[in-house]
Amino acid sequence: MARRRQGSGSAGAADTVLTSIEGGASHSVRAARTTQNAPTAAIPPSTSADEDGGRSRLWHVVLSVAGRATPLTELKRGLEQLAHDHTPFLTARYATDHGEIRYWEQAEDLQDAAAMALRLWGEHKASARLPPWEIVGLEVVDRATYHKRIAEGYGESRVFLGGVHPY
Repeated sequence: MARRRQGSGSAGAADTVLTSIEGGASHSVRAARTTQNAPTAAIPPSTSADEDGGRSRLWHVVLSVAGRATPLTELKRGLEQLAHDHTPFLTARYATDHGEIRYWEQAEDLQDAAAMALRLWGEHKASARLPPWEIVGLEVVDRATYHKRIAEGYGESRVFLGGVHPY
């Protein structure tokens, strides 16, 4: 299941698509090339102006959620299902009463990226059998800011890039 903006068509490729809006098939081809050439394949390539008229950009999203204690096995299974359902999923960390999801979103501006991020947990709560937690934090930064942070030594550890891990 891929998330799409209203009015967009369905995904054209069965391979992993690194975007949540139309045009993802071309990104998966570039991602395959990036995977072979770069050790940081979890970071999707930027879009070109030719593909989307220069309007869409990539945003790095960190969504924090919290609530009542949930058994770790159920929580891990739910987050793994979310990773499967939401293809540009990057990393999730979790404890019994809180969690953090990091991923890339493609949107025209920060407001669109934030709006899609704020809907993510609720839209997948039933299908992934996620706990009834609430969103307690949100950070959305553009691709350039994310890479600047990484270059300065801030950001997630390479050990936890990709996948679902306990804190």
